[in-house]
Amino acid sequence: MSDPKPWLIEEAGEAARRHAPATLRNRVAITDVLRRHLPATGLVLEIASGSGEHVVHFAEAMPHLQWQPSDCEPQALRSIAAWSADARLTNVRLANVRPPMLIDVEQPDWPISHADAIVCINMLHISPWSATRSLFRKAAEVLPTHAALFLYGPFIRHDVKTAHGNLEFDASLKGRNPEWGLRDVAQVDHLADGCGFIRAALVEMPANNLSLVYCKV
Repeated sequence: MSDPKPWLIEEAGEAARRHAPATLRNRVAITDVLRRHLPATGLVLEIASGSGEHVVHFAEAMPHLQWQPSDCEPQALRSIAAWSADARLTNVRLANVRPPMLIDVEQPDWPISHADAIVCINMLHISPWSATRSLFRKAAEVLPTHAALFLYGPFIRHDVKTAHGNLEFDASLKGRNPEWGLRDVAQVDHLADGCGFIRAALVEMPANNLSLVYCKV
């Protein structure tokens, strides 16, 4: 297996409908975890939706939920809209994906005031730590009590040996941007606690990734 690489929208080609290769490898496993922790009904906000492939898959797999994709990159918003439009052509029931929304997690005002859950996949390690802080702080404002904030990606745990590929990935990320890198689960837990969340689940995922589920208390 090749070492993991960051997926960046500007490196994903010129077509409106862009492709994140890891999506095909992890979407089923992520869906299995989401089914256990998302509400029976309501609106799920996805932060940093990227290409839009995940949100379309989730909407098809969980049609009882409304899905609000978002990203801070205009190219990503176009890709999300393109994937959603194509999915509707082949699945007449896929009416539960809202138009993509421009959200920069570090901006103080999000254009959404309520969601019943938040999903954020593969953002923490390719953004500064300040983005993770903002994500938790804004999630505390947007989510109701007992709602889930779901995170997915590669992490570091000091009580578990980090896979060699993840250590190399961490070094490569920091080489690209010193503010990037794999986050320590304990540090994320501490931030969550300060923002009114507790970790409800940690799930081992394929390719040395983790799903972290936080619950607003």
